[in-house]
Amino acid sequence: MLFLSLCLCAGLTVLVIAAPSKIPEGSVQIKVGDLMRSYLIHLPAKYDARKSYPIVLAFHGGGGNGKHFMNHTRWNAKSDSAGFIVVYPNGTGHFAKMLTWNVETCCGYAQRNNSDDVGFINTLLDDLIKKYSIDTKRVYATGMSNGAKISYRLACELSDRITAIAPVSGVLETDIAPDARKVPILHIHGTADQNVPFNGGVGKSSIVKVKFNSVPYAIDAWVKHNGCKTTPVIGRLPNPAKDGMTSTRTVYRSLKAPVELITITGGGHSWPGSPNPRLKKLGTTTTDFQAEDVIWDFFKRYRLLK
Repeated sequence: MLFLSLCLCAGLTVLVIAAPSKIPEGSVQIKVGDLMRSYLIHLPAKYDARKSYPIVLAFHGGGGNGKHFMNHTRWNAKSDSAGFIVVYPNGTGHFAKMLTWNVETCCGYAQRNNSDDVGFINTLLDDLIKKYSIDTKRVYATGMSNGAKISYRLACELSDRITAIAPVSGVLETDIAPDARKVPILHIHGTADQNVPFNGGVGKSSIVKVKFNSVPYAIDAWVKHNGCKTTPVIGRLPNPAKDGMTSTRTVYRSLKAPVELITITGGGHSWPGSPNPRLKKLGTTTTDFQAEDVIWDFFKRYRLLK
């Protein structure tokens, strides 16, 4: 097997280009059990190995891969300006450009083959700690759709390593273990999402035709688990774009692990702030706020307390 390794530190993605067609080009490879798994990594522009850095794990949606998600979002730019490491893990699948995550009820190849994605992320974190200067008390997870659901699964099953999560357009499909740590949650979802409906069920535009849980189910489950106040504080987000969509933030308060929900009225199955003409079939995308800004503002408030 032939490899071409290239480590470009400050401000650039670290690349390891490999031969296997099922590993997305430009991905770092690690062995997890009998399988080779992979990820992309972006170091902040002023990366200094003498310092320790937070990590944001950014999970692609079903049918995509880490590179797609990196190109579609603005996490690299946010990494440079705020000073954290962003990692784009790759799911599994028959084709390198069409990968999924196993969240038990869904999706595709990963679910059918019972892919050990929690084990993969556990091993990935160990690999990052060996190679880079990581603040292990500030490890965050976010993702879109199927990627949002795997972030929820990590909060349920890897809460001793994941500080906080921010799922976008994806719901909780994993049972919360009673002994799981209380994890701060920021959930972002559009009311007009036809792929993962806000109120649950089978989306009109769903490809997998799975009956998903609702957003209120996810919020209620974590409010109960985290011991949050059940009466929320509700406020409107600014509406500078005047794009026909408005956003409301609902906060269930807790001293250590609050649960927050940003509801985008009229919003589709999309990543706020990053509209893509090729993804119009997924519905409307608000530009009232950039998801990365809101999510990082949430993440940076929390450190892992064991």
